[in-house]
Parts: sequence; C-alpha cells; structure tokens
Amino acid sequence: MTVRGVLFDIDDTLFDYSTSERVGILKHLAAEGLLELFPSPADAAAIWREIMEEEYARFLAGELTFAGHQLARTRRFLAHIGRLPADGISDQAASAWFEGYTKFRTAAWAAFPDAAPALASLAERYRLGVISNSSLAHQRDKLRAIGLLDHFGDAILCSDDHGAPKPDPGIFLAGCALLGLPPQQVAYIGDKYDIDACGARDAGLRAYWLDRAVTGAVPGGEIADRVTVIGSLDELVTILTTI
Repeated sequence: MTVRGVLFDIDDTLFDYSTSERVGILKHLAAEGLLELFPSPADAAAIWREIMEEEYARFLAGELTFAGHQLARTRRFLAHIGRLPADGISDQAASAWFEGYTKFRTAAWAAFPDAAPALASLAERYRLGVISNSSLAHQRDKLRAIGLLDHFGDAILCSDDHGAPKPDPGIFLAGCALLGLPPQQVAYIGDKYDIDACGARDAGLRAYWLDRAVTGAVPGGEIADRVTVIGSLDELVTILTTI
C-alpha cells in the first residue's frame, strides 16, 4: 500500500537531545563548582546519562511520574558524588538543582540541521505526526522551542498520556489513528533500533531506523527484515518521495 503518513520519534531523531543533555550537565556542574570532582567531563556526562536512562526506564514503567524521575535522578547523582546531605534532600531542593541543569540544557536545545527541511518537504505529500516516550507538555514545549511544532498540529502522541510506551504496538496504532490512516500506509522513523524500528515493524508500520552515527550496531548483528536503515532524514525524504 502507498505511504500516506509519516510518524517521527523526537529525541535524537528530530532533536539533538544527547548534545543538549551533555552541554547542560557540564555547564551546570561547572557553575556549581562540581565538575572538578570527576576524572574528566566525559566521565561526568556518562554518569549523568547512565542514571538518566535507569530512572527514565522507571518513569516509562509507571513507577515514577515525569517530575518524580527528575527528582530521583538528582538524588542519585548527588549521592554518587558525595554531595547528598546525610538527612537527604527535600523535593524542593532537588527540583531546584535539576532546574539549574535544565536552564543550561534548554539553552542548548536545537533541531538537527536536516529536520526542518525534511519535514517541510514531506509535508507537501504526507500527513505528519509524532510518537514519543515522554510527557506531552514537555515534548510540545521542546518542538515549539526548536521551531518544529507547526509541522504536526495535534498529531503528537506521548506515552505519559497514552498509558504505554514504545515498543508497545498500541501506541504505534494510536499514532496511526491520529493521522486517520491504517498502519500499512504509515512510515515510522526513530533512532532506537529495538524500541522504534522493531516496535513499529511489529505493529505493522513501515519501519525506518535512523542510524546517524552509521554504526549498524544491532542485537544479533543483523538488521531485521522489514527494517530500513537510513543515515539521515535527507535520505528518508529521497526514499519516500521516490516510492
């Protein structure tokens, strides 16, 4: 069947999340006089990322709220560097510390250079939407800040509101419903092989794995059937506009 709609992941697909996260935590630690506690900036960023991924998984599993996972990240990180008070830290103090990080992170928010041109080109032929494992309010603010929100209108679906995260088939099917299309007529693009590409494929969508680093590294070493690998959104445009 002909592709009539395209759904996108956001973080590290349209939006350079990893860079903003790294810049944000390093600038925050420098401002707090804490960066010198680490062997290198790379070590500091790696520890922050590891804690984020573990606590974010708890948010996606429904164990923590979106705000709650931010507090958990802060407490674990401060404990790791020996800066958590013996009597703990209040929610207010933890929130204030995390807000210091987000100030620097938000200042570094940026879309990938190929995102806006690709969306503008695809919007001429396709219905566009978003599926994200996150909070809707947070992701809408992010898309607005990087100038991409208008491409999607109300076709933005986030796991916090849907009730189940990717790779659950239901969230992909709900995204297709937002576009008013059956899954066979929808392409999905994301940077995570298992969660995005395989999840979309298993839900019946046309799956594209965005491997910006061109690593080709996947579990088992081989790309699964019905998953197309692309290195950029420019490549996606070329493929879809020649179908």
